Amino acid sequence: MLLIEHPAPADAAASERLTLSFELRCKARLRTRLDSGEEVGLFLERGTLLRAGDRLLGNDGRVVEVAAAPEAVMEARTDDALLLARAAYHLGNRHVPVQVEMDAAGGLLRFGRDHVLGEMARGLGLRVSEAEAPFQPESGAYGGHGGHAHPHGHSPDGEGRGPRIHDMLRAGRR
Repeated sequence: MLLIEHPAPADAAASERLTLSFELRCKARLRTRLDSGEEVGLFLERGTLLRAGDRLLGNDGRVVEVAAAPEAVMEARTDDALLLARAAYHLGNRHVPVQVEMDAAGGLLRFGRDHVLGEMARGLGLRVSEAEAPFQPESGAYGGHGGHAHPHGHSPDGEGRGPRIHDMLRAGRR
């Protein structure tokens, strides 16, 4: 089994690929398989959130690129920036992990498939559809790349140190 305990430099050339859902990219301890089928064990720093494109260093020197697996999501679209911001606010207020995208056609909010949240977005005036797509939600305002840290004590050690991602998988159930 390939053991991975550390990130690799962002510009390191990858020889392997590891495709994971958002839920699995939130786990610091994980036994899974590379895309090649080889078994791998992740033992990363607690609070690590893997993003598509991240590089990891195997204990044998190989570099593994992380990829976001397609998964069941809802996509809410609008060409109205204010409406997009309002919908993002309401989803965020429910601690829903949300991916935000803008293109020539307007804005997109992507979130885990949940029909109640889909109806909420429709009620606000967005066009909502179901899709299978890679899911890469925003990581939060406090920690940038790897989750987020709070100055008020939300951390793995309870002391306010290190990145921590909120329990995003309970999202929308409040």
